[in-house]
Amino acid sequence: MESELKDLNPKSTAPQPPPPDPIDDGSAKDDRPLLKSDSSSSADASPPPVSAATIDELEKKYAAYVRNDVYGTMGRGELPWTEKLLLAIASVTLVPIRVVVGMAILVLYYVICRVCTLFSAPNQEEDQEDYAHMGGWRRAVIVQVGKFLSRVMLFVLGFYWINETYRDPDVDGKFNTEAESKDQCEPPGRPGAIIGNHISYVDILYQMSSSFPSFVAKRSVARLPLVGLISKCLGCVYVQRESKSSNLKGVSGIITERIKEAHQNKSAPMMMLFPEGTTTNGDFILPFKTGAFLSKAPVLPVILRYPYQRFSPAWDSISGVRHIIFLLCQFVNYLEVTWLPVYYPSQQEKDDPKLYAGNVRRLMAREGNLILSDIGLAEKRIYHAVLNGNNSLTSVLHQKDD
Repeated sequence: MESELKDLNPKSTAPQPPPPDPIDDGSAKDDRPLLKSDSSSSADASPPPVSAATIDELEKKYAAYVRNDVYGTMGRGELPWTEKLLLAIASVTLVPIRVVVGMAILVLYYVICRVCTLFSAPNQEEDQEDYAHMGGWRRAVIVQVGKFLSRVMLFVLGFYWINETYRDPDVDGKFNTEAESKDQCEPPGRPGAIIGNHISYVDILYQMSSSFPSFVAKRSVARLPLVGLISKCLGCVYVQRESKSSNLKGVSGIITERIKEAHQNKSAPMMMLFPEGTTTNGDFILPFKTGAFLSKAPVLPVILRYPYQRFSPAWDSISGVRHIIFLLCQFVNYLEVTWLPVYYPSQQEKDDPKLYAGNVRRLMAREGNLILSDIGLAEKRIYHAVLNGNNSLTSVLHQKDD
């Protein structure tokens, strides 16, 4: 799968950011109020209009979610006539072909998963259901065909070449199973989880083609046609993101046990986790939530970048439908992946998940030339609300965070 981008020189996309914020300690979220409402005003008073200057100020503060490609903010910028011409050509040539082939791949894999899971009872655990622990030839077919078809799907989307780099000379395309930690030598064993920065839903396709791990997904995904069964074969852990009920502790416990099991048992699927909790434009890295580090098991950091010339594949401040259409219209898309060595935590990091998460985050920022940012999902919602013309920022501030 590893290949080089030959004779292609995609334009660098990194903006010139303001000086980075102070390094975060890895906490799950930032509860500082960013915008304050006037408590003296009546509840039914109309909010003041948001000026262009206010939006400019928000873009400076929320730079991790700002689009910098030619399509502009939310993909609604004024395009040059050359870009409009390319979109018109692609919409009647590339898009129909890619949609038909992509749907055929999805249906084909669904049928394979359906056949392989016939007469097999799914694993049931605390309202979770999956086929990831199914063994034998059935599991082998699901994994190997899943990897292959995921790579084919990436090719259909225009990711013809994927430039993969391994920073550990001992890895050579495989997971390093032995390493010396800061305080002691760990027993042999692979990492329990893959930790990645989150930029686009394309991240998931790449990880499926590379290592076919389990993911954390919304509970509604399990009920989707076609995709629902595939997610169960991946071994996804389902969460109700809008809920803060006590069952989330059970989900966290399941994730922790899955990571421990993957570390100790090479036949168990690894977890793929995005500790930022949301997507960015790819130039920043947000504070890490600690759930991926509670197991005290080693993790494998991976850094993804999507160089672009016209349209950025980052899913930051653009609607899903608009993003998919523009991505399908892109003749060529680029993906660069950097696999870091397996990170074995010290005893101090094992005792302090926030320290563990913060150190892995800073390592990824340094190795990937990413900018540390202390904002999170709540701030992303505020920024999106302003872009969508919703001036009631106070209500956004009080939305429940994931």
